[in-house]
Amino acid sequence: MGTGERTRAARRPTAEELRAAHGTVIPDVTGPGLRVLFCGINPGLYSGWTGHHFARPGNRFWPALHRAGFTPRLLRPEEQDELPRWGLGITNIAARATARADELTPDELREGGRALAERTERLAPGVLAVLGVTAYRSAFGAPKARIGPQEGVRVGGVPVWVLPNPSGLNAHWTPEAIAGELRRVRERYGGGPAE
Repeated sequence: MGTGERTRAARRPTAEELRAAHGTVIPDVTGPGLRVLFCGINPGLYSGWTGHHFARPGNRFWPALHRAGFTPRLLRPEEQDELPRWGLGITNIAARATARADELTPDELREGGRALAERTERLAPGVLAVLGVTAYRSAFGAPKARIGPQEGVRVGGVPVWVLPNPSGLNAHWTPEAIAGELRRVRERYGGGPAE
């Protein structure tokens, strides 16, 4: 990298760059033999701009993943492609980047749920871990769903665990509480460097 050049990971986007990221799609992070397929609601504009999942500063996904023992160190979003070697993947219910998840329509969430079921069936992870109970309820018509394992529920033939949304906007879930929920998933389904 030449003097004065900075990668997207090393700087903040401009307002225009964020606007331009609206509607972009980030590829899934997958591989063979997944133990846990983490599923976000949809990418935010910051993630759309960087091309990496959970990229916005303040998102607690990466710190919680590390605290739960899924990664041997705290990863940066641009290191997301390391995850499959530990049996971990990332996808989303809805593919397009938006400023807020509430920009997604109920139809879009339901269609995303159908597509997710097909993807999950093809990838066959040990568990589908959905990060966001409200989006899960909408996508799968499960208005009474709660955080935790969804007993007797399968999406694409795979068991489901609903986790708190790691966004910094979900302030009533502390980073340690999110990590605790992730730890429960790991205890049951494995994944991580010790696997």
